[in-house]
Amino acid sequence: MLALPISIVVSLALAYLLARLLLANRISTPLAILLAACIVQGVVNALGQYYQLPGCRYLQPITAVTIPPIAFLALRSAQGLGRAGAERFLHLLAPAFTGFCVWTAREVIDVAVVAIFAGYGGAMLMALREGADALPEARLDAGDWPPLVWRAIAVMLLLSALSDMAIALAVLAGGAWLKAWIVSFGTSATLLWIGILASSRSLHPPAEEPEEAAAPEGDTARPDAPEAESAAERERDAAILADTAQLLAGQRLYRDSELTLARIARRLGLPAKRVSEAINRRTGENVSRYVNGFRVAAACEALEAGRSVTEAMLDSGFVTKSNFNREFRRVTGRAPTEWAAATGALERQDFHSLPQPSRL
Repeated sequence: MLALPISIVVSLALAYLLARLLLANRISTPLAILLAACIVQGVVNALGQYYQLPGCRYLQPITAVTIPPIAFLALRSAQGLGRAGAERFLHLLAPAFTGFCVWTAREVIDVAVVAIFAGYGGAMLMALREGADALPEARLDAGDWPPLVWRAIAVMLLLSALSDMAIALAVLAGGAWLKAWIVSFGTSATLLWIGILASSRSLHPPAEEPEEAAAPEGDTARPDAPEAESAAERERDAAILADTAQLLAGQRLYRDSELTLARIARRLGLPAKRVSEAINRRTGENVSRYVNGFRVAAACEALEAGRSVTEAMLDSGFVTKSNFNREFRRVTGRAPTEWAAATGALERQDFHSLPQPSRL
């Protein structure tokens, strides 16, 4: 009877998932490469540990350390920062150095692998400090999910570093037999979760938009100034916020379920970071929540007009019911059905912090 090692089963499952996503055009190229790297690593692990192929055992650490830089570059691409070609090749140093250790200094391989996984995992967490606004290419309909998923991928890299550390400690303690079990279960589980997270719907790329004039790399309208917010800076922020509100309300751009911060910034002719900073400072919210305020306002008007909850959700730009319910409750303090039932008695609620598209 044919028996398949866990690593192969994981690779087959991820290969099936990748094929479906590619056929449906629901995964970006960097994430597809990340998923493929996890598939290859699962196969190499199985060939090296289960089938005892010597060449694959030497190859294992080299293919393993390709995953962290690929994950990091995929994140940079999602942040709109992955277009610099020369910088990408610097990340080849990770597998190159590991390969050098395999042939010349095998005693430091474990240290190198742990350092690479932990270093890239930590770098990803640092890059995500700004939350959802750090991902201008993410669909705003996904809310806070994209940064959470990316953080989870970073955590899986850190857990993989711990797994490699456990393997090294087991070998040093004379329990080399544990290595195969850790690779089979611990490493395979990590690869599976990285693959599942990389295929998350919240990371799906939005539909392509017609090319527009690119925003400048830097904000030429913003002079160097001390950290304290000046009156001129407040005026610029207010002007950007007014233009954004007019864009969202006047053109009903909030109804676009594929809307991203990058698209809003391109329409305004400004860098995404500048738009994000203005909205953050003037409203105290990230761009996703600000746009969802317009969507909830539109949904309220639709409910008052007698539309169903589902119609109000779809017409206002939301795609998933869970996100619609969560954002609706955050803004109004009620679930959509509760609010619809209460509108007759409460007339129209006074939302001081809720942008009203019909009044802009």
